[in-house]
Amino acid sequence: MAFSSNAQCAMCRAALESEGDSSKAEAINNGIVYLMAFPYIMVAIVFYVVYKMKFKKKLSKDSQ
Repeated sequence: MAFSSNAQCAMCRAALESEGDSSKAEAINNGIVYLMAFPYIMVAIVFYVVYKMKFKKKLSKDSQ
């Protein structure tokens, strides 16, 4: 009996396919996506702050 698991790396896939519980494979995938999202969110926040700082400088130059 073969179970399908969508693990992100080969080692995780091999470990999860040997077990019969597919909910663990889904939990591993969700955890990887959760951990992967934070760097993108932090980079977006940094770009937003830099954009706001540049926009604020430009606005203060235009009003003088």
